[in-house]
Amino acid sequence: MNNERLKRQIDFIAEIDKLKQVYRKTVLMDGSRNENDAEHSWHLAVMAMILSEYASDKNIDVSRVIKMVLIHDLVEIYAGDTFCYDEKGNEDKACREQQAADRLFSILPRDQAEEFRSLWEEFEERVTPEARFASSLDRFQPLLHNYNTHGHTWVKYGVKSNQVLKRNQPMAEGAPQLWEYVKEIIEDSINKGYLER
Repeated sequence: MNNERLKRQIDFIAEIDKLKQVYRKTVLMDGSRNENDAEHSWHLAVMAMILSEYASDKNIDVSRVIKMVLIHDLVEIYAGDTFCYDEKGNEDKACREQQAADRLFSILPRDQAEEFRSLWEEFEERVTPEARFASSLDRFQPLLHNYNTHGHTWVKYGVKSNQVLKRNQPMAEGAPQLWEYVKEIIEDSINKGYLER
């Protein structure tokens, strides 16, 4: 191929296909199998379109949120998925993911590498309204999975309600109405025996 830019873009597209093989602790809502990162990212992108009215900032750029949620887990191709309640695994997560970002985004042409890296960093830093909303969706989605699978992952890994509250509390800033709903889900999950107090 004579077109170096196109070659790099195609190489990146081929490389990110590996995201379909990164499995999460979360199971599908029908409980049939674990969700992979590509499915998770797609689900968040659709959620961003549907739930954008619940963002704390009513003027968010939804297309930017969609880009962030589609890119945010690409680094897990190399860094692996780190379970949010795994304290030990989270100790070196940032370092592993920074190294993975260096490696992965460098495949792209420079301008696109810079754009993707910038979107990934924006998501991680949670400073902008878009990033706070994207992060809220990233927390909300697995909670919905747990609720709809009778607490499958919570039960399997002995997750307690205080851990779930702490994990999801940043939603109060990015999507306050969804945070109120999350608190109701958590309380209902405790009452139904899906989640230990």
